[in-house]
Amino acid sequence: MFKAIFTNSFGILFSRILGFIRDLLTASVLGANIYSDIFFIAFKLPNLFRRIFAEGAFTQVFIPAFAKSKHKGVFSANIFIVFVSIILVITLLVNLLPALATQAIAVGFDEKTIEIASPFVAINFWYLPLIFAVTFLSTMLQYKHHFATSAFSTALLNLSLIFALLLSQDKSQADIVYYLSWGVVIGGLMQLGVHVIAIYKMGLSKLLIGGFRHLRVKSKIIKKDTREFRRQFFPAMWGNSTAQVSAFLDTFLASFLITGSISYLYYANRIFQLPLALFAIATSIALFPRVARYIKNKDEEKALLFLQKAFWFLAFLLTASAIGGLVLSREITWLLFERGAFNAEDTQNTTLVLQMYMIGLLPFGLQKLFVLWLYAKEMQMKAAKIATYSLATYIIFALSLISPMGVSGLALASTVGGFVSFILTIKVFGVKNFFEMLRSKNTIYLLLGAVVFTGLLLVFKDFISSYVL
Repeated sequence: MFKAIFTNSFGILFSRILGFIRDLLTASVLGANIYSDIFFIAFKLPNLFRRIFAEGAFTQVFIPAFAKSKHKGVFSANIFIVFVSIILVITLLVNLLPALATQAIAVGFDEKTIEIASPFVAINFWYLPLIFAVTFLSTMLQYKHHFATSAFSTALLNLSLIFALLLSQDKSQADIVYYLSWGVVIGGLMQLGVHVIAIYKMGLSKLLIGGFRHLRVKSKIIKKDTREFRRQFFPAMWGNSTAQVSAFLDTFLASFLITGSISYLYYANRIFQLPLALFAIATSIALFPRVARYIKNKDEEKALLFLQKAFWFLAFLLTASAIGGLVLSREITWLLFERGAFNAEDTQNTTLVLQMYMIGLLPFGLQKLFVLWLYAKEMQMKAAKIATYSLATYIIFALSLISPMGVSGLALASTVGGFVSFILTIKVFGVKNFFEMLRSKNTIYLLLGAVVFTGLLLVFKDFISSYVL
């Protein structure tokens, strides 16, 4: 298990380092203004649909269904064709009506800004069908316990965007966004290419080709499998999409605030997502196929044992990350972004948003671990209800806090929603099981370590600030 976690973590770390270089260049070249907001809007829309249709929901439902199916090739081919068809229709609609799609996600933009942003939204949306194909192939590789290709492939997107920024740095801001948009599409093509190669090397290409070849003849024998998949997928899709809906609402509400607010949310969230992806998401991806198999084989004791090991691994790492992020938020933001068009005021605004996000790092990360239990036991409907309560909490707090706190209030509302999601997930997982995990010396070590680490950071904060700032 830990080998797979470290493979994922290292791949994600490598990709995120390149991502920060990309963001550093973006902040330096574009800063936090209307053109940076336009690009983040254009890139956010396909990512919103990708996360709703693909990454979370698809993986969490497909792996258990694929494991159960007696006709894996035909089942896989059928699911792929259905999803690609839907996604291509959506992509074509967005390209036909890009202004409508842009307005839907950034209502606060005026007519002129929507007109400028629309072509970029249309270009970026072609990333969606490409990245779904990547997710589909990645899920099959995960079933075979091959994680390296997917973990490292995001680096190709970042490399493509870095190359686009370097090519366009002497051009107008509109041209820079144009180059970045095509960089997104080219990055998606490169990600798809490496996954196709990995599928071939893992011997899965024959399974898929055979599935497509015999789909017409054998489509009837997988009706039960596909019906069960659909029954589980839609609750899972809603459960996974609520986080993306809240991100969409963040952008929607931030578009009514001062110029640059969307960019402050984006830059702060990028920092917040690093430990979340590096530790929580990497662990969840590595753990899920194993937990799903144990539960399928009615061996919950082993599944719980692996979950407990992953829990303590995450608890220590996420606690340290949250404390470091809170205490050194200004220093981190300055070090990463304050140069070129990104000024001291942008650093201050991004810092406030980052602090609000960091408060919720631990519950967000641990919830991603425990929700695996629900998906492995095919409790997608309960997970969807939990996500709905979390989203409702976010909406109430976002509308309440946006006036007194501005853009940082939106980040705090997201954190409150994360706490609600974690508490309700633990309730379904089993409060007794959770407290059994906490009855360990590790709890004392965690609390003592948190106090000592916080004290050390506060003592040396002035030294770190004077050295960094």
